[in-house]
Amino acid sequence: MLSGIITTILLLLFLAGWAWAWSPRRTRDFDEAARLPLESDVHQENAP
Repeated sequence: MLSGIITTILLLLFLAGWAWAWSPRRTRDFDEAARLPLESDVHQENAP
């Protein structure tokens, strides 16, 4: 009984995290974060 409750809670937490990550409001933030490594390389090339 307890393992079923824990499994259900973990499944709901996983689905909530998945919905949060794929929500349209988060797209811009994730796109900016994905570009960070590329932008840091550009800044290093232009450094004196």
